[in-house]
Amino acid sequence: MAYASRIISHSKKLRNAPNLLRHEQALLVRCFSFSGQPSVGKRDEIRRFNCHGYVTSEGDGVTKSFITKSLFGAPKGRDFSTTAVKGGNSIAGLGLNKLSVSQVLLRRGFSSSGLPPHQEIGMPSLSPTMTEGNIARWLKKEGEKVSPGEVLCEVETDKATVEMECMEEGYLAKIVRGDGAKEIKVGEVIAITVEEEEDISKFKDYTPSAPDASSAADTGPSVSTPPQKEVAKEPVASPEPKVSKPSEASAEDRVFASPLARNLAEENKVSLSSIKGTGPDGRIVKADIEDYLASRSKEAPAKAKHAAPADVDYTDIPHSQIRKVTASRLLFAKQTIPHYYLTVDSCVDNLMELRGQLNALQEASGGKRISVNDLVLKAAALALRKVPQCNSSWTDECIRQFHNVNINVAVQTEKGLFTPVIRDADKKGLSTIADEVKQLAQKAKDGGLKPADYEGGTFTVSNLGGPFGIKQFCAIINPPQSGILAIGSAEKRVVPSSGPEQYKFASFMSATLSCDHRVIDGAVGAEWLKAFKGYIENPESMLL
Repeated sequence: MAYASRIISHSKKLRNAPNLLRHEQALLVRCFSFSGQPSVGKRDEIRRFNCHGYVTSEGDGVTKSFITKSLFGAPKGRDFSTTAVKGGNSIAGLGLNKLSVSQVLLRRGFSSSGLPPHQEIGMPSLSPTMTEGNIARWLKKEGEKVSPGEVLCEVETDKATVEMECMEEGYLAKIVRGDGAKEIKVGEVIAITVEEEEDISKFKDYTPSAPDASSAADTGPSVSTPPQKEVAKEPVASPEPKVSKPSEASAEDRVFASPLARNLAEENKVSLSSIKGTGPDGRIVKADIEDYLASRSKEAPAKAKHAAPADVDYTDIPHSQIRKVTASRLLFAKQTIPHYYLTVDSCVDNLMELRGQLNALQEASGGKRISVNDLVLKAAALALRKVPQCNSSWTDECIRQFHNVNINVAVQTEKGLFTPVIRDADKKGLSTIADEVKQLAQKAKDGGLKPADYEGGTFTVSNLGGPFGIKQFCAIINPPQSGILAIGSAEKRVVPSSGPEQYKFASFMSATLSCDHRVIDGAVGAEWLKAFKGYIENPESMLL
């Protein structure tokens, strides 16, 4: 009891336990291992992780970790810490562009190696597609005091730059990953904080433990399961020998192979230990050696394809986070979604006339001008409300039909392609849509989009006609959506006239709908395009 009292009085956070109970309604769990190392966990922190999308590996993994450590204690020689479990999902729909430390992967440790109480801050996951991030810059320096609400650093995610702010008082003892650090895996330690200023110097040469090892230890099923069981299984596993260079010669002596296969392997300098035999009792035959040589010859040209010729001048441009994510999502969409395409041409003369009238009113009232793309978004939203089958997505269990019409708008920036969302576009006026599109497009170019600005879309519109003059194109569906509309430029055409003149000129715009055939049948897609064309050619109907 004397030792426990000494630990409790040493920790500032444990001395403030009554305040935590009163102000944060926290649950304090005091755990003492065999080495006498305490740990504290907060129920509110666990709740914050769950409500922001963090999912433990097996139910309430944090609570189970507390119970296990309370009963059995921590393994000797390891930091006994309370770890916020790494979730498979990210903070989806986070409404703030600032990230508090309580939403970051935290590990509080009282090390048996003599280190004082400290806290490891891990790289957070801020979007469903984020697997790694970058440190833009640190706003706090090592040794500085940090207070709740102060910004520690700026984190570049795959979508935007987010400020990570502190929630607890302390001192920044060590910055593990400095300014400009790239490709930091989610959960990897980026900084260390301590409670007392005199403890800062003790972390000068501190090296954090590997995230994989720590997470595996923290989420292990039970401390009573010895790791030696796996080692015991290895000798009685398959007869395939292990590859080991120091004992390569002795390993090959025990490999069963035909004489012809051995001679062929020696001629081509192939180690028999690296080949799995397909003959009787795993015996290596000539065909196995030939298959191995054939596969090795195929790998060499594949590697050579990435090497540029010696006489070619080139520049390698590093991948940005958003470009990596966009590439992986488009590849996934093209490989897994059965695309088909429907194209329709719509006369936009009436649309352009209405736009001119509305812009005159907007200028008189001091509002922003309405673009053709704003009218296209409104028409697409109303068509989705009229044909709700296209406002759906595919799941393994069902087709999910959405009641909200949230349209993503493709915006090209220097960093890559962003798709901010206009929520309930079918219920908003043209002036409101125009304002939101301009604001979100500027935030995308500045790298200031929040997760709430681009998540939750049910349909996407991509316009390459007005900005770039592209006549017609087919866009790739943005999963998990089932449709995307590609808008081309308007062009004048000669059409038959119903009056005394034999012909007249009219402007037509091409629109191509990419459909997921699992969700949208051809007739349904055609019905949606018919509704869309009706709103474009009779734009007054959108105002009803």
